[in-house]
Amino acid sequence: MYKFVLSTDSTCDLYHDFVAENDIRFVSLTYTMEKDGVMTDGLDAFTEYSQYVDFYDQLRAGGFSRTSMLNYESHYSHFLKLAKEGAKDVLHFTISSGLSPTVTVAEKAAADIKKDYPDFNLLAVDSLSATIGQGALVRAALRLRNEGKTVQEAYDYVVDMQKHIQYAIFANDLYYLKRGGRVSAVAALAGTMLKVKPALSFTKDGKLIVVDKIRGMKKAFAWALEKQEKFPPVEENRMMWVVHTDAEKEANELAAMVEERWNFKPDVSIMGPVIGSHVGPGAVAVIWTSKEERQD
Repeated sequence: MYKFVLSTDSTCDLYHDFVAENDIRFVSLTYTMEKDGVMTDGLDAFTEYSQYVDFYDQLRAGGFSRTSMLNYESHYSHFLKLAKEGAKDVLHFTISSGLSPTVTVAEKAAADIKKDYPDFNLLAVDSLSATIGQGALVRAALRLRNEGKTVQEAYDYVVDMQKHIQYAIFANDLYYLKRGGRVSAVAALAGTMLKVKPALSFTKDGKLIVVDKIRGMKKAFAWALEKQEKFPPVEENRMMWVVHTDAEKEANELAAMVEERWNFKPDVSIMGPVIGSHVGPGAVAVIWTSKEERQD
């Protein structure tokens, strides 16, 4: 019998089978794909790899994906179901407050649930990240849950851990970042002409920023390994993880470089549609935990 229920929104980018097999309670964000003047709503709850590939194929074919935050009603419904099932202690993970005020909405919904279910106690974790950064925190909490830790012990651990996750995120081009307002149109045009790969990271307060611009993906991967030398991966509970937006070949290349250097094979997975909408197809990223806190 676990001491707490583990819950997350879908921006953790954990695969459906992993979530189901490990009894992680999951609430999905939505996205809207606009293509040829037609709007199609989608749920961030893919169950097959081909669905991820199809999403990025639609972007490549001229589609534009819009995302929205998980609203109060969705949180309330999700938490109410847990409370009705008898959940008392819940650890819930949200997308970074630097990208969306979701954690505040989650806390408000949980407080309202508690009015009718006084034993319902939810701790909301602001991941200060998204995609596999958030997923890494969920997986750490899963390990602690399975070891019999309390919700407070798990909360304290992951809140400290999030400060030590290092990011090297490389978009294939600046087009989607321009559409999202992350870079100017002039910078995007110049970057595309020069085949610049923007290097991104999450700041300490959870904002996604461009930290460098690199000519070509091979140099970008070298940049990632240089950052790993500066902030070496810790050995205890070692975590290194590569994610891509339908760039599996390049992701495996980066994973092989990381494995050769650190004698540890990173997990490789594909990014979901919420954050993928903003970085676009062809992106590759690697994360790891270090003794040093993130400086970006």
